[in-house]
Amino acid sequence: MTITSEETPVRRGGVRAEERALAPDLARGIMLLLIVLSNTAFHLWAARRGSSGWQPADGSWLDHAVQFTMIIVLDLRVYPLFAFLFGYGMMQLFLRQTAAGNSERGAARILRRRSLWLIVIGLLHSTLLMAGDIVGYYGVLSLVLGLVFLRRSERALKRWICAGAVLIVFFAAQPVVSALLRGELGTLGDAGAEPGFMAYAAQEGNWLTAAGTRLETGLFVTFLASALALVGGGYVVFLLGFWAARRRVLEEPGRHRTLLRRTAVIGIAVGWLGALPAALAHVGALDVPADAQSEEGALTLLRDVTGNAAGLGYVAVVALFVHWWSGRGARVGASTGAGEVARAGAGTGVGVEIGATVVAAVSAVGKRSLSCYLAHSLLFAPVLAAWGLGLGEHLSSWTMALFAVGVWLLTVAGAYALERAGRRGPAEAVLRRLMYGARAKTG
Repeated sequence: MTITSEETPVRRGGVRAEERALAPDLARGIMLLLIVLSNTAFHLWAARRGSSGWQPADGSWLDHAVQFTMIIVLDLRVYPLFAFLFGYGMMQLFLRQTAAGNSERGAARILRRRSLWLIVIGLLHSTLLMAGDIVGYYGVLSLVLGLVFLRRSERALKRWICAGAVLIVFFAAQPVVSALLRGELGTLGDAGAEPGFMAYAAQEGNWLTAAGTRLETGLFVTFLASALALVGGGYVVFLLGFWAARRRVLEEPGRHRTLLRRTAVIGIAVGWLGALPAALAHVGALDVPADAQSEEGALTLLRDVTGNAAGLGYVAVVALFVHWWSGRGARVGASTGAGEVARAGAGTGVGVEIGATVVAAVSAVGKRSLSCYLAHSLLFAPVLAAWGLGLGEHLSSWTMALFAVGVWLLTVAGAYALERAGRRGPAEAVLRRLMYGARAKTG
């Protein structure tokens, strides 16, 4: 029987070590630090909440400084970064498979399997440990967007990116601007609504009851929130990742310096300025109606919609750093491979060696991002939640931030140890087996 291209078996497995680019891995490693910090708020289950229903409103001046910084730098700014990198990685995988001789449909099938398994992993994660799981959410987005856009032209991607940007402005920015112009900020939002952190059930003393709440939240985030993102333009950053991967923006940042510089400056400026009113209102420096500060209020909508720009800006900063770092490595004869560049640096000395080790260690986290992301919850939830040891009751914003950094550093140490041993993360190993099967070549 003649085997058609549709029946051709997988010609290769996942990415080989020599094919990895430093920028995406380093960005994922940094992203996981930002994610673990942004997730600290709901673990402070005994803290007094303000009108926003998310960040605690009590504590010392140091706590308020941490809250102010998180609202501007982290809240709803990290998820766009994740979406971009997720889309970028999807397109990288698709292009590697087709370059190796697999058909476009065969490559798309691999990605569909990946998306379906990510949905399963995400729902298990949200039910067992962390209701705010984003793996399942992006599993749904990748399933739909991969089906529709992986094989589309760059022109089609640009058209849909523009359409999504218009939808975001219409559904999110327009109500805020309209309320500002009318001087009626208080017409949006509801300060009396149940605080958002309650949906994470960290305050629940019974694990089974908490698991039920987390499952409900996980189902909402995975399916309903992803559907709203698809119809409301929230897919834009994901498709930008597709487009950027086609252009090899992160693999070859030197060729795209102008684009990256503009994205970094404009994106971060727009993102931080967009969150500034919410941050000022939270610490009492700006007097606005309580409803405007609530989760559906004008200030929160403004913070959220500008978060997309900030997330893209963060990616651009990492890419520019990698270009600079790679240039230093090139001057001492380093190759352009991710591992060699991460270890190289320029010149000699203890400082350079430390810098090279830090870059390599954080990149190792990025290579094992799923394992490290799940490890965060294993180290957070049983220790902090009321159904566990309950430490979250006794921490404040700044001490919780220190705890989060400590958790991230533990995953850095573990990932670097695996890197030096030449081993993948456990979650990545399982996911590869599910995607490719036992006999696929992985290099």
